[in-house]
Amino acid sequence: MQHQPSVRSSIARNKLAARLREAVAAWPEPTTTPVFVVDLDAFDANAADLARRAAGTPIRVASKSIRVPALVRRALAADGFAGVLAYTLAEALWLAEEDVCDDIVVAYPSVDRAALAALVASPRAASRVTIMVDDVAHLDLVDSLRASTAVPVRVAIDIDAGLRWGGQAVGPKRSPLFDVGSVASLARTVIDRPGFHLVGVMTYEGQVAGVPDAVPHQRARSAVVRRLKQLSVTQLQVRRAAIVEALGALAGQGDFAGLEFWNAGGSGSIESSAADPVVTEVTAGSGLMAPTLFDHYRSFSPIPAAFFGLPVTRRPSADVATVHGGGLIASGPAGADRAPTPWAPAGLGLTGLEGAGEVQTPLVGAHAATLAVGDLVWFRHAKSGEPFEHGRSVLLLQGERFVEEVPTYRGYGLAF
Repeated sequence: MQHQPSVRSSIARNKLAARLREAVAAWPEPTTTPVFVVDLDAFDANAADLARRAAGTPIRVASKSIRVPALVRRALAADGFAGVLAYTLAEALWLAEEDVCDDIVVAYPSVDRAALAALVASPRAASRVTIMVDDVAHLDLVDSLRASTAVPVRVAIDIDAGLRWGGQAVGPKRSPLFDVGSVASLARTVIDRPGFHLVGVMTYEGQVAGVPDAVPHQRARSAVVRRLKQLSVTQLQVRRAAIVEALGALAGQGDFAGLEFWNAGGSGSIESSAADPVVTEVTAGSGLMAPTLFDHYRSFSPIPAAFFGLPVTRRPSADVATVHGGGLIASGPAGADRAPTPWAPAGLGLTGLEGAGEVQTPLVGAHAATLAVGDLVWFRHAKSGEPFEHGRSVLLLQGERFVEEVPTYRGYGLAF
C-alpha cells in the first residue's frame, strides 16, 4: 500500500483543507470547535489494507484507538474484523449492553470494583466479556465481590511479550509473566478455581507494533529498531510455541478444553504476528485512523483519516496566525512527537516557545500569512482515539461532504 507520497504531499494537504472548508460550509448546523472529523473513505481503505496484511487472521478492533461507537461498529462490519479489545471493563460492559459487540476482551487487568460487581451479577455480560489477568490477586478480587460462582467469568492471561536481549528487557512493562512455568502455574490456578473459565491468552509485542522503524533523518536509529524487532519476533515465536504446548498439556483438567483464542500484535506488527502459527487473532485500531506516530513504518503507510479543526482567532503579526486551543498532547514520554501537527493547509508549524497551548496555539510558516481570522486549520493528533476525549461528536466525511454527526464516548456522557 503506497499512499504516503500522494496523500501527504503539500498539494494533497491543501486539497484536503479546501475539501474540509467546503464540507463545513455546506453542513447545515453550526460547528463547535475543535471540529473533529473522520474521513470515511480513508478509514475504509485503511481497514481493507489491515485485512490484507492479516491475510485471513481475524482482526480484533482496539476500541481505545477509536472511542466512537459508530466507528467501532463500522470497523466490525468490515471484512476481516471480529470482536473488540476494550481498554476498561466499564467500557466493555457498556459496549456489551448496547449490543455494539458480543465478543469483548478487556486488554488490561481491572480492579474496578463496581464494574467487576456488575460483571459477576450479569450472566449476559459475563458471556460476552473476557477479563484479563496476570496475577492471582485479580481472581481474588473477583471472588470477593460475588456471593456465589453461579455466573462464570471468562478469563484471558496476559503474558509479557518483550524481548530479552543483552541482559535487558525491551518492550512495554506489562505482565509479570514471562517464562513458561509462571504462565502454566497461573493457568492451572484459573482452571482449578470455581467460577472462572480460561479462554484466551494475550501477547502484545509493543516493541514491534508500536515503534516506527523508518523515520526520516534517523537512519541509524531506525536500523537498530528494525534489528530489535526482528530479534523480538524470532524469540517470541519460540516462546509462544513452548507456552502453547504447556497450556495444551492442561487440556482435560477441570472444564478446560483448550484456548479459544491467542491474541497478539497491533497495527504495526500485523504481518509478523499473523504469521505465527500459535496466534489466532491480531488487534488493530490506530491503523484505521493513522495518527502521526504511525507515519514512519516500513510495513505499511496508512492514510490519515482523523483530524481536528481549530479557528484562527487573531493575527499577532503578519507572519503569525494564532488558533484557539490546540494543546491536545498525546500520552507517553514527553517530546515533540507527542504534540499535534498542523496538517492542512500545508506549510504551518508550531513555535518553539509556546508549542500547542491549552487556549491558544500560534502558527508560523509559509502559509501563516495567508490565514484570516475565522479560518479553520486542521491538525492531526499523535495518537489515535485520544483526541475524542475532548469532544462530544465527530463529523463523518465521505467524498466532499459530511454525511453524519456521531457521538463520541463523551457525547454519551461517558468517561472511561
